[in-house]
Amino acid sequence: MNRRVFLLLEKHFQEFRENNYTGITAFPTSEDMMEWEAEIEGLQDSMWQGLIFELTIDFTPEYNFVPPVVKFRTIPFHPNVDPYTGQPCIDFLDNPEKWNTSYTLSSILLTLQVMLSNPGLEQPVNLEAAQMLIENESVYRTLLQRLFHKSCESKDDGQELPKDSQKLSRPIKTISFYEYHKTWSGIATSKASEFYKTPCMLLPRLGFLGKLECMAMSVPQPKECIASQLQ
Repeated sequence: MNRRVFLLLEKHFQEFRENNYTGITAFPTSEDMMEWEAEIEGLQDSMWQGLIFELTIDFTPEYNFVPPVVKFRTIPFHPNVDPYTGQPCIDFLDNPEKWNTSYTLSSILLTLQVMLSNPGLEQPVNLEAAQMLIENESVYRTLLQRLFHKSCESKDDGQELPKDSQKLSRPIKTISFYEYHKTWSGIATSKASEFYKTPCMLLPRLGFLGKLECMAMSVPQPKECIASQLQ
């Protein structure tokens, strides 16, 4: 066990629990606190509201000098999430040179929640999702609900996480492109939203935890406003 990393993550966990962020849960699944599971719900008043996605966070003995490895277990059909690996497209997670030692568990999870609810279309890793969102937001919104809302309804919202979280066993939910296409083809098309036709800056530019908290508590805004707030 790496005592330095253990104590650091224990501190981050305490901070996370004290803040009690809406729509985010996280807990260690290993005794050395190197392996974590988390659940993130889309922000209120966004098309992702009510949809919950599971993910894993794996830390290394080099943390917090290098970022952890983050992967969605429930892979969302999202422009900024790799549809094959489940890895989110966030620059400070992909590039150690852009990682900052001041980032914590809370800042990582808040960034993921904001990214999930405010897709960046400038450099998408899931081209199909980006194209659908640009061409027809209504179809994209309906597709999300049909693919993911059913699995969310099966969960008991009032059920608390068990204390012995290491015994949790959850299946990986990967939606194939065939399923996307099958669902998509059965949805009526409508006029595309102008809101998503303007290229935007990727949310990985998020810096300070305070800005993330403000955005997580706010109604999703046009991308231009988001970019200006984060600069």
